Amino acid sequence: MERLIAFLLLILLSPILAFWFILVKLTSKGPFVFRQLRAGRNFKPFSLYKIRTMYENAEQQKDKVRYLNEADGPVFKIKDDPRFTPIGRILSRIGQDEILQLINVIRGEMSFVGPRPLPVAEAKKIEKKYQDRFSIKPGITSLWIIRGAHELTFVQWMESDLEYVRKKSVFLDFYIISVTLFLMFKWIINELQQISRKIVS
Repeated sequence: MERLIAFLLLILLSPILAFWFILVKLTSKGPFVFRQLRAGRNFKPFSLYKIRTMYENAEQQKDKVRYLNEADGPVFKIKDDPRFTPIGRILSRIGQDEILQLINVIRGEMSFVGPRPLPVAEAKKIEKKYQDRFSIKPGITSLWIIRGAHELTFVQWMESDLEYVRKKSVFLDFYIISVTLFLMFKWIINELQQISRKIVS
């Protein structure tokens, strides 16, 4: 059922994907689709799909911006990463760069809800007490995201993932998806307001 819903959503969202495809291709060099090896259920690696939000050589530039890392654990997170393209920055802020992960759901590698998949190299550094987060499929959205994501500490992030593993249910999934959609709508409104202010000024 989940894979069927993901397939239908991908078809319904194809006009939006076409819109972003044009903007991404017109404003920066490189492919539209970004693929990265992530750790899935039971640490099984898979290729995660995203709309490319960074310049083509972003992966090679990672060491140069490592000093900007805002995460307090063995992961790499920069909220306002300088490697973002102008369009990529908007995509990331409103969460629409994740739409292509519907492909991962169709392929059975991800679910709509679950712990966010980490790059393989970072997953290997996660302490043993948090490794139960890898016992289920990773998700497009999660408790971590609706609780503030970048505002949470690494420990709070891991504890949110473990809480989801313990409490996983259809009702919890519906709650997380509903809040995620509300937040995405809010992010889009905020982004449009910022763009309109810049135009006016």
